[in-house]
Amino acid sequence: MVTQRLFFDCDTGIDDSLALLYLLARRDVDLVGVASTAGNVPVDVVVANNLAWLAMCGRSEIPVHVGSPTPLSVPLMTTEDTHGPLGVGYAELPAATAPASPIGAADAWIDAARAHPGELVGLVTGPLTSLATAVRRDPQLPSLLRRLVIMGGAFHTHGNTTPVAEWNVAVDPEAAAEVFDAFGIGDAPAPIVCALDLTETIAMTPDHLVRLAAAAGSTPLEYPDPGDEPGLRSVADNPVVRHLTDAVRFYFEFHDLHDEGYIAHMHDPFAAIVAIAPDIVTTVGARVAVELTGTHTRGMTVADERSMTPGAPNARIATATDVDAVFDELLERIGAFAKTVMPESTSSSHRTP
Repeated sequence: MVTQRLFFDCDTGIDDSLALLYLLARRDVDLVGVASTAGNVPVDVVVANNLAWLAMCGRSEIPVHVGSPTPLSVPLMTTEDTHGPLGVGYAELPAATAPASPIGAADAWIDAARAHPGELVGLVTGPLTSLATAVRRDPQLPSLLRRLVIMGGAFHTHGNTTPVAEWNVAVDPEAAAEVFDAFGIGDAPAPIVCALDLTETIAMTPDHLVRLAAAAGSTPLEYPDPGDEPGLRSVADNPVVRHLTDAVRFYFEFHDLHDEGYIAHMHDPFAAIVAIAPDIVTTVGARVAVELTGTHTRGMTVADERSMTPGAPNARIATATDVDAVFDELLERIGAFAKTVMPESTSSSHRTP
């Protein structure tokens, strides 16, 4: 079995949680570290979520690294209305006993790239703060990566934070600008960018969640419904399925409240699949820049796909995929993996806000 070494940088997050579980489910992935970057929730909550998921899945040996509590130059904004006060919707994850790594997120990026030159795949599903900080400290880092996949940006569609800006970029536009400037030149790979144009087509439905539970052999099979009492809690016997159901139900309710239907956009697990199997997407080369000064356009990602501005393409924008194949891969992998996770002890303690 060919092992793909991967470093995951996230702001966990409901869809980040599914991305992490997917990576854990891939036996051909060596997850060398998880960087916790402030974004959906504050950095201490991100760290707690990552430690909790890893502990539940019996993978506490994977180091969790703490990122900066703030973006590079602006105050942090978070989005508990989208992901819940603890970032995982209604889920109450068991408290992890393992501590975070003493190595910070930026230094962990550098260490991982230096330890695996030309082999490491980087995956970022949160703001780019930690990676940008790492590049500031080690400008050679981009040339050491085999591949970089970024979930972020909006090019030919609306933003989800401002009319033109996507969340991860909007939280730290300066970091995003620095990362795009550092990649796609010399020996540094051009990142594959999974933007809202495509990730909003990866829409999970209750049927998908039932399929995942069935693949895990979880009982009873629960079908979330928009007519349910808000916050209805799962009683599934499989711990991964139970916590995912509680998390994703919150996400369903959020999207439904905003007139998008009883669905959940799975931006981050899609990017995780692309990181391992980039052939699942069609891409187009572009020179990507981030607007930093516009009164109404700060955080906007601008893609020059026709060489109208100086400089060669510095990114490959994912433009098309087989959505059914994406969900087949995601649900089957996580479901089969969940089947291997031991039930929680009835005495397990839970995190509190």
